[in-house]
Amino acid sequence: MGRAFEYRKAAKEKRWANMSRVFPKLAKIITMAAKEGGGDPALNPKLRTAILTAKAQNMPKDNIEAAIKRASGKDAANIEIVAYEGKGPRGVMMIVECATDNPTRTVANVKIAFSKSGGALAAPGSIAFLFSRKAVFEIEKAEGLDTEALELTLIDAGLEELEIDDDTIYLYAPYSEFGSIAKALEELKIEPKSANLQYIPNSPQEFSDEAIAEIEKLIDRLEDDDDVQAVYTNLS
Repeated sequence: MGRAFEYRKAAKEKRWANMSRVFPKLAKIITMAAKEGGGDPALNPKLRTAILTAKAQNMPKDNIEAAIKRASGKDAANIEIVAYEGKGPRGVMMIVECATDNPTRTVANVKIAFSKSGGALAAPGSIAFLFSRKAVFEIEKAEGLDTEALELTLIDAGLEELEIDDDTIYLYAPYSEFGSIAKALEELKIEPKSANLQYIPNSPQEFSDEAIAEIEKLIDRLEDDDDVQAVYTNLS
């Protein structure tokens, strides 16, 4: 996936660098997983994966346990995943994925962020077709792991692409194959460092350094909102 992959990696590392932003977002995903499938990670694969992702980002154990407990509380909020589409500075196409218990509040905040950056929200479906929804897994490149054999095994489970960067292996598959890839990794006794659904641009576009600076400013503004889980663009 070339430069698009490198950009996504750099953007993710920048995002993870600010733990004050990240922990509340991870906590929401843990709470949602626990509410959906129960608070026992051994019986809830989605929760197990969410916890592994949180641990990989050094989220304290107490925070993780508190997020799980919130799911069973009497006042547990109904959190839902919503995605908003928009055009940012210089015509960049964007999808903003949120986890919220108040969509009215969230869409208002997202709209304001776009407006302040010279962009605007778009009608549902007008931007999404430029992206593909993918299941993305990150696993550790352990010593002695036969990546060719792994790739062949996972192709049978729906794998589209495998990329290796330093000590991490990135696995890409259609979003509909998330469960089959997760099951295959479990059978191989491989625990992913993270696993989620992402929007990958079908035709990444080149932008000038000046334009990228404006786009990143909007991304930062959006990610300051606790409801925003991820921002996807068609930057290459």
